Amino acid sequence: MKYKKTNPHKDLKPFIHFYWELKGNKLESQLERVFPDGCAGVLMNLGDTCLTDNGSLSLEFGKTYVVGAMTSFKDSFIGSNTHLMGVCLKPATFANFYNYASQNELMNDTIEFEKSNSFNVDKILDNPFDYLNQFFSDRMKIKNNPLQLVIEDIHSTGGLISIYELSKRNFTTVRQLERNFKKFVGLSPKEYSNIIRFQKALSIIKKSHKNRSFFDIAFECGYYDHSHLTNEIKRNTGLSPSQL
Repeated sequence: MKYKKTNPHKDLKPFIHFYWELKGNKLESQLERVFPDGCAGVLMNLGDTCLTDNGSLSLEFGKTYVVGAMTSFKDSFIGSNTHLMGVCLKPATFANFYNYASQNELMNDTIEFEKSNSFNVDKILDNPFDYLNQFFSDRMKIKNNPLQLVIEDIHSTGGLISIYELSKRNFTTVRQLERNFKKFVGLSPKEYSNIIRFQKALSIIKKSHKNRSFFDIAFECGYYDHSHLTNEIKRNTGLSPSQL
């Protein structure tokens, strides 16, 4: 399986993490597991029909799909002729490009886009990343992220800030913050914070090469103990820490 990431044009970097392309291996089929990261995405299938959402959805050739923010892992079955291309949006930026329902309606789901919101299959095959840059530049409706400062506070604290403190810092109420997160991110502030905390722990585990105790990592990331962290890893990845 070949997976490639490409940065967007500099003007789109505040809103788009990266573009990605995935191609199957001619010799074998594989299972691709994606972990929650708090981001929504858009993808197009440019190859054979591909099963995703743990086998519950078939991605068809030439169709574009929106993928909502996730609270648990998601498996896709990558065949020898699989060819997917997509974009990973930054949190709360979906509304910068699309008029759509509140993001919480897309949570843990993958939905086929109507034609007016879809990528052009011929153009994306011809010059994919130039086309995607132009596509999203042309669709830009607003050039700010209403939750940017809140999201930065969550990331800077590793997801450990309380929702009360978060609302206080950003001069809003807890209830309004909850509403805005559901609308623009698809998750509650607590769910998003938990994902950022999990992602931090995952990064430390992968970089530590077993040189640090699991208890130390759990303590640094704000978990009660190593069992709490183990349970969070299993919930988010479907794997035990030793399988990461």
